[in-house]
Amino acid sequence: MNKPIKVLIGKVGLDGHDRGAKVLVRALRDAGMEVVYSGLHRTAEEIVQMAIDEDVDVIGISILSGAHMTYFPKILKLMKENGLEDVLLIGGGIIPEEDAIELEKMGVSKIFGPGTPLEEIINYIKNWYEKKKLASVR
Repeated sequence: MNKPIKVLIGKVGLDGHDRGAKVLVRALRDAGMEVVYSGLHRTAEEIVQMAIDEDVDVIGISILSGAHMTYFPKILKLMKENGLEDVLLIGGGIIPEEDAIELEKMGVSKIFGPGTPLEEIINYIKNWYEKKKLASVR
């Protein structure tokens, strides 16, 4: 039996708005993924430790507070230090396009803006996972 894709949806910092994250959690579960939700007000260290403890394939960070240029680089650094280079890091929320481009250059795989169809996020994760599985077979 195939192992389901395991996703951690995290909320970092002082951002207290989690409706979108919870909608995404339900959509990913409905799509057959196993989803862990961090709860509010997590640190970058807590997110990466949860990813390690839960052995996730994907970390998704929802951020609306404007602190994305602080948290994503820190998460990327901690992921590298902890050998999580094979874990997909995606983000979403209120992130200006120029910052999204910069974050993707730093190593965030994809930033999804407000109003992104849930199916687009689901398909992005599934396509990445299939490519990762194919690469590991070779």
